[in-house]
Amino acid sequence: MSAYTQELTVNWGESDPFGLVYYAREVAWFNEIEHELFRRIGHPINRMITKDRSAFVMGEIQFRFVGPAAYGDRVQCTLTLLEIREKTVHWHCNAVNLRNGQQVTEGKATRVFAKILEDGNLESQVIPDEIREALSQFKANGN
Repeated sequence: MSAYTQELTVNWGESDPFGLVYYAREVAWFNEIEHELFRRIGHPINRMITKDRSAFVMGEIQFRFVGPAAYGDRVQCTLTLLEIREKTVHWHCNAVNLRNGQQVTEGKATRVFAKILEDGNLESQVIPDEIREALSQFKANGN
């Protein structure tokens, strides 16, 4: 496997009347899909937070609008692992409107693995080997 793919339906209010998807919703789509990916590989986000007192937090995001997706359209979202470093995961994100095959958005997201400290602050830390190994199946071909 070289990517994680999931379909979603564009909900009311996620785009304007012309199908221009709101930036915050583009980011939210991939955030939700990433959470599902972690659940499927045996590392659900809620368990990481409550049991392990750690989480993948947003380090940097960059998305661009490419084409429309209107209320009710089905969109296929794909996460591909570009790179996994000592403390960070780097994703390529792509969404395609299944109604017409047109790309909706693409971007990159960097997540930082962090420990949740007693005072609520975060401190980056090394990604555990078991998570690193589980994520490796989503690495882009040839990398």
